[in-house]
Amino acid sequence: MHSVITKETPSDAKDGHAPMRARLRFKLPANLLLLPALVATFVAGAFVSPVFLNPSNIVDNIAGSSAPLALLSLGLTLILLTDNFDLSLQSTVGFAPMLAGLLMVPSEFGGVGANLNPFLGFVIALVLGAGIGAFNAMLIVKVGLNGFMVTLSMLIVVSGLTLGFSNGRTVSPLPDSFTYLGNTHWLGVPVSVWLVGAISLVIGGFLRYHRIGRSIYAIGGNLEAARASGISVDRIRVGVFVVGGALAALGGIVISGITSAVTANQGNNMIFSAFAAVVIGGVSLQGGKGTVLGVLSGVLLLGAITNVLTLAQVSSFWIDAIYGVVILLALLVGRIGGKGHV
Repeated sequence: MHSVITKETPSDAKDGHAPMRARLRFKLPANLLLLPALVATFVAGAFVSPVFLNPSNIVDNIAGSSAPLALLSLGLTLILLTDNFDLSLQSTVGFAPMLAGLLMVPSEFGGVGANLNPFLGFVIALVLGAGIGAFNAMLIVKVGLNGFMVTLSMLIVVSGLTLGFSNGRTVSPLPDSFTYLGNTHWLGVPVSVWLVGAISLVIGGFLRYHRIGRSIYAIGGNLEAARASGISVDRIRVGVFVVGGALAALGGIVISGITSAVTANQGNNMIFSAFAAVVIGGVSLQGGKGTVLGVLSGVLLLGAITNVLTLAQVSSFWIDAIYGVVILLALLVGRIGGKGHV
């Protein structure tokens, strides 16, 4: 819990206490504001099905299945903190592993016949994601084009490339080493969950303690003031797009590992879930505010809600609508609470 120390006022001195006495007030961290919603969701899940509280369901079906969304949301968060956004991240989720898969899978299974080493395929996927992010950043940061139109256009272009290269087919089977992150467990916990935890610690520590991390918040808070203070604004803004694209590609690799395939529509509508997670996690759409812990809480909440609805046998067609309701509620709570982060 955060603490705020306030000095004694003159009226306080009249009660006979020491004049230098300080009053300690406790303030609930914004990250914990999702705790009641999480508790309510888990209680509802326990009533819906006894399977919900099964450790394997929580670890595999909630945490494990939410790992790709967590990676995408972390990448989106870095971009949002600088008062930018990237809609094309969801296309990267499908395109990067798709192209890598076509290069790795033998021709008899739909590949191009390159029989690329899975490690190289992994690297190529990450480079593709980073490259798409860099291209977006150059058009937005250097050329000065509108971010919404650029990333919307790239979403359409990259989705079209995915369909074009794959001819609308599913690429499978993928090499075991390429699917390792999505279908392997360490100590009973999916590797993807360990991966999200490690990356979250790195990003969280970077944002909190590193000079560039603090600069990211400064840029989102006031771009011109950050520039005037000597911060390399353009370089950092380009950098977050690159990292965001790479994280989206990594999320796509994890999805491919979970399914042992890359589908032509992989990642479709995923950006909406990512925006839902970051908004309800307290990230400001105007830049400069938000934490990794808040984002992970938002992802966990969405994963738990999805799992409850699935166990309740609610049609998957309703889930996107419910996500929209969750976003609206988060906006209302933020406004009523006076946080102004949305």
